[in-house]
Amino acid sequence: MTEAPAWPAMSIAQAHAMLTAPGQLLEMETLPIRGRPTRVWKNVPPTLRDVFLAGRAHGDRIFLVHEDQRVSFDAFARATTALAAQLVADGVAKGDRVAVVMRNLPEWPVAFFAAQLAGAIVTPLNAWWTGAELEYGLADSGTKVLLVDAERLARLTEHLPNCPDLEAIYVTRGTEEPLGPLTRRLEDVIGTPGTWAGLPDTPLPDVALAPEDDCTIFYTSGTTGKPKGALGTHRNIVSNIAASACSAARSYLRRGEMPPAPDPAGPQKGSLLSVPFFHATGCHAVLSPSLFAGAKLVMMRKWDAEGAMALIERERLTSCGGVPTIAWQILEHPARAKYDLSSLESVAYGGAPSAPELVRQITTQFKGAQAGNGWGMTETSATFTHHMGEDYQHRPDSAGPPVPVCDAKIAGDDGVALPPGSVGELWGFGPNVVKEYWRKPEASAATFVDGWVRTGDIARIDDEGFVFIIDRAKDMLIRGGENIYCVEVENALYDNPAVMDAAIVARPHHSLGEEPAAIVTLKPGAHATADELRATVAAKLAAFKVPVEVRFWDGPLPRNANGKIVKSDLRKLFAEPAAADHAAAA
Repeated sequence: MTEAPAWPAMSIAQAHAMLTAPGQLLEMETLPIRGRPTRVWKNVPPTLRDVFLAGRAHGDRIFLVHEDQRVSFDAFARATTALAAQLVADGVAKGDRVAVVMRNLPEWPVAFFAAQLAGAIVTPLNAWWTGAELEYGLADSGTKVLLVDAERLARLTEHLPNCPDLEAIYVTRGTEEPLGPLTRRLEDVIGTPGTWAGLPDTPLPDVALAPEDDCTIFYTSGTTGKPKGALGTHRNIVSNIAASACSAARSYLRRGEMPPAPDPAGPQKGSLLSVPFFHATGCHAVLSPSLFAGAKLVMMRKWDAEGAMALIERERLTSCGGVPTIAWQILEHPARAKYDLSSLESVAYGGAPSAPELVRQITTQFKGAQAGNGWGMTETSATFTHHMGEDYQHRPDSAGPPVPVCDAKIAGDDGVALPPGSVGELWGFGPNVVKEYWRKPEASAATFVDGWVRTGDIARIDDEGFVFIIDRAKDMLIRGGENIYCVEVENALYDNPAVMDAAIVARPHHSLGEEPAAIVTLKPGAHATADELRATVAAKLAAFKVPVEVRFWDGPLPRNANGKIVKSDLRKLFAEPAAADHAAAA
C-alpha cells in the first residue's frame, strides 16, 4: 500500500517560488509604483479595459444569471459598449466620477465596466445606505453621472439638490412616474437584459488607460463617523485575478501534487454571488476575475439558504461563500439533503470572524469541496491573504499567508517590523494597496506610510508567514461582512434627547460573526425604550448598523483615566451568542 506523502511537501516560500518563477503563468516582476519598488503579477491584464476584452472573447457562454434572465458574455459586452458610448456623448471624460448605486442586478456590471471604458473613476455606493448617506457619497466624490435603480433613486430624490456636480442620472428597473430634468431611463439606452444580445456592436471609446490610472472610489466608514473614499487604480483591482489562482495552485504543491493545467474545454466554473457588487470583495475578487476567466455569476434577489441550494444544483455552481454566514446557513439547513451540491469545489469566505469549527464542517459535509478563508480590506482592494485546503484545516484560526506580491509585517509604534510571533498592528504593502483617501490628505497621511497601509488590525504572523487576526485597533465590528464603526452608531444614539451616555459593542453571533449591541445611560428624569432608541438610529443609518439589542446602565458608563469608555468590560455583557442565532437571517 502506497503511503500518502508527508504534509506539507514544501514550504510556503518554496511553493511561491515555483509558482512565480520566470515563464510561469503567475510570474512576478518588480516595478516602481509611486517611487517604490513593488512586486506585481507580470501576466495579469494591465487595466479593466483589458479584463473586459478578455471577457468578451467568451462569446455566447452565459455570464450573468438573475432570476429568469440569462445574459451571455457577448450580450453583456454589447450593452456595456452601448452605455460607454452614451456616457462619452454625455461629456464624461477621463477622471470624472460616475456613481453606481444599485442592488445586485445584471445592470450593475454593465454600468461599472461602461464607466471604466469611458475613463471615469467609478464610485460604487452602498445600496443599503440611507438617502443622507448616499448624498454624502455623491457630494464628497463630486459625482457627475449617477447610474441607479429606482428603489435607490426614490431614497435619494430629496437629497439630489445637495449634489451640485451631478449632471445626469440614468435609472433602471423604474416606475412610470415622471422623471426629473436630469433623469432618463437606462432602458432607453441599452434596453433590458433580454434584449442585449440584439444590440449593435458599438466600438469602444478611444480612451487611453494605464495600470496606475485612477479607477475606483470605494467608501469605507471611519472612526470620525464620516466615510472615506479609497482611491484605487487599475493595477490595484486586477491584482485579484492572480491571487485566488495562486492560493489554489499552492494547495496542490503543499500536498505534493502538481497543479492541473487549465482545461478550456472543461465544464464552466460558476459562483453563487452572495456578496454585493458594491463591496471590494464582490467587485474586485469576484466580478473581475469571473469576467476574465469566463465564469458564470448567479445572483439572488434576496438571500435565502434553500433558494441558494436550488441554484447551486440547477446551475452546477462550483463555488459559494462570501461571508461565514452563507456557509453556516447552508450547512445547518434541514433541507440540505434534498439538493445535489456535489458540483461545489470551494466554499470560501472572509470579511467577518469565523469559527474554526466551520472549516471542519465544510470539509466533512461537502464532499469534494475545499474550505477557503482570507483577509483583506477596502484599502487593499480585497484579497491580501488567503489559504484553503489542508493549510486552512491545520490553521483554522488564521487568515492565511499574504499572496506572493504582498508583504505583511507586525509593526511597533515606530513602524519597524517586530519578530515573528509578536503581537501588534498589521501593516500591508503590495500592488493592491490603494493610493490614498479621496481628498482627505490628513487621513491618508495617517493610514498610508511609505506605501504601507496601517490596517488598524491587531495581529501576529508566525514563522511561515501565516497571519492571525487577534483584534481590531479601530473601534469597529463586522456584521456578516459589513463594517460598522461604533462611533457612527453612538453619535446617532446621542441625537435622542434622552441619552446621556452610549456605547456600541459587538455581540457574538453564530453565523454573522458579530452584530451591534448598545449600552445606554439615560439622563436623569428622561425616559426612552429600547425600540425608541433603535428607531433613532434607523432614521439616520442603514439597517445593518441598527443595534439588535439595547441594554440600560444605571449611572455613567465605566471609563479609564483618560475618560475613554472601557468597552472590554461592556462586551462581557454579551459574551454568549444569542439563542436565536441559528435562525437569524443575513
